[in-house]
Amino acid sequence: MAGAGAVLSMSVAPSLLASYVSKANDPAILGGQAVRSNDWPEWPQWKPESDEERLLEVMRSGVWSRSGTVAEFEEVWAKTVGSKRCVTTVNGTNALVCGLANLDVGGGDEVILPPYTFIACPQSILINGAMPIFVDTDPETFQIDVDKIEDQITSRTRAIMPVHIGGCPADMDRVMEIAEKHDLVVLEDACQAWLSEINHKQVGTIGHGGCYSFQNSKNIPIGEGGAIVSDDDEFMDKCYSYHNFGNPYGSITGEPGSGTQRLGTKLRMSEYQAAIGLAQLKRFEEQTVIRSRNADYLKSQLEEIPGIIPYKLYDNVTRVSYHLFLFRYKKEEFQGLTKAGFGRALAAEGVPVSTGYTPLNKMPYLNHAFQSKSFKKMYPESMLDIDAYNERNHCPENDRLCNEEAMWFFQRLLLGDRSDMDDIAASIRKIQNNAGKIKAQLEG
Repeated sequence: MAGAGAVLSMSVAPSLLASYVSKANDPAILGGQAVRSNDWPEWPQWKPESDEERLLEVMRSGVWSRSGTVAEFEEVWAKTVGSKRCVTTVNGTNALVCGLANLDVGGGDEVILPPYTFIACPQSILINGAMPIFVDTDPETFQIDVDKIEDQITSRTRAIMPVHIGGCPADMDRVMEIAEKHDLVVLEDACQAWLSEINHKQVGTIGHGGCYSFQNSKNIPIGEGGAIVSDDDEFMDKCYSYHNFGNPYGSITGEPGSGTQRLGTKLRMSEYQAAIGLAQLKRFEEQTVIRSRNADYLKSQLEEIPGIIPYKLYDNVTRVSYHLFLFRYKKEEFQGLTKAGFGRALAAEGVPVSTGYTPLNKMPYLNHAFQSKSFKKMYPESMLDIDAYNERNHCPENDRLCNEEAMWFFQRLLLGDRSDMDDIAASIRKIQNNAGKIKAQLEG
């Protein structure tokens, strides 16, 4: 009996082992075992024992509109990024709106920007009555292609809005050279790039003004919130006045009792937003270091996988804050599996991934703005012809990025440990090894 049992176990064990190995090697999207079963770090993070005291103090005070806590956050944020002054706003979008308005960008002007960014960028330009002019993306860096900026400059060009997408800095040395040559103002969109540096100077402090976002997904999450920084006192006084109905502030003065001095609106941050922001700032530096260390390691792993091409940094970049881990996907190295199919397969392995932005220069909002009463009064009919506009703003490199190649991992994945980064790389290798089967199943 004992001998028979031993023979039976020997005959069954290889079958069970083969089944286990198959499930481990088969892609999860086809019924195999996922690489990951553990959760990724949560976001946003809130620690009641250290974070709630200041927030409760604010809430119990009954002083919820802009006051001392907001002023404290502005002082701390200016010091954090190395700028002289800061004005907070209700969100990053309105930081851009406010910044452009007080750099004298308005009706009849053109503002140059990249197409690989969030919708807030062109919308902030349109809200000010100006026209967004898109310059194609450098596919290696995901940033505005500075070699193509001057081709888009006209007599109407007033400003350049470089966007440090994903936390990776744009080529600000070249941007500032071009701006100076053509007498243009530069408003940096650093809404994804807190603490990122060029030559040890933080982005957002290089142009004439810089804007930040503290939206819920951002590396400093407040729910909503934004900020403008600059060393230019006159510009910052204008921004403060603008965000407070255009009332007098600093150098923005008037006769006693004369009331509101300038065009403005109400963009004031609340006290409880600032209290949350101050709590988040306590661990911001530590989190930034963790993301950077993990991003460097993950990049070294993914560079070894054919068809996965991580972001490239410009030579003068000295720090990256990594809101996104950007990479390009080449389907020819994955047996023709589409970007969408790759994304679905990776998610099934327990690794969430985004397929990125869609082309901003081709969306309906542009023609909607052009057909508005204001734009029809500010621009000649030829400039509002959407077909002609699309031809001028054609960005083929960006189209390829958006439609075929660009993907990213959100920043919370980079808050894990080295084994988590190994899981990402292992998941991609597993998909590559089974790409033909996945393609056949998903795409017929």
